[in-house]
Amino acid sequence: MNLTGLDIPVLSTPRLILRGHTLDDFEPMVAIWSDPIVQRHFHGVSLTREDIWAKFLRQFGVWAVMGYGSWAVEEKETGAYVGVTGIFEVKRGLDPALEGLPEAGWSLASRVHGKGYATEASRAALAWADVQLGRPRMFCIVVPENKPSIRVAEKCGFRLWRETTYKDEATLIFLRDPQPA
Repeated sequence: MNLTGLDIPVLSTPRLILRGHTLDDFEPMVAIWSDPIVQRHFHGVSLTREDIWAKFLRQFGVWAVMGYGSWAVEEKETGAYVGVTGIFEVKRGLDPALEGLPEAGWSLASRVHGKGYATEASRAALAWADVQLGRPRMFCIVVPENKPSIRVAEKCGFRLWRETTYKDEATLIFLRDPQPA
């Protein structure tokens, strides 16, 4: 069901479909964001159902306002919602401020960690962004303990730029320079 009338492109990889979110994705999103294995690598306190609802609604708002955003990640084999990846604008309180640069990110269900889905999905989203947004410089943030996400960032062309603090936690900022055509 298309909730918004937004024209969110559908991307396909060998194992995944990236598509716009639907209302049916909310409960699986709650399960993912409530999972302590997933939550331990994110900034701040554990998310409530209300926080996750706001995060869910943000998926649509970024597309509507910015013309890009995050995709629901679905396994082709099972049709299961396994997470989110994309390009977004969050207006984080980072020092230094990176407003105006698109931010890349990914969050997947712990049951699919280690399968390479985050890299596969993120590469597809970044390839789309390179074409649609003119190969912009982008950033992503990762907590230092999240070694798997650091590897995803590096595989996607991000390089460590600097360390900072975000929401009172050590945070690594990675930059991805414009990609050649």
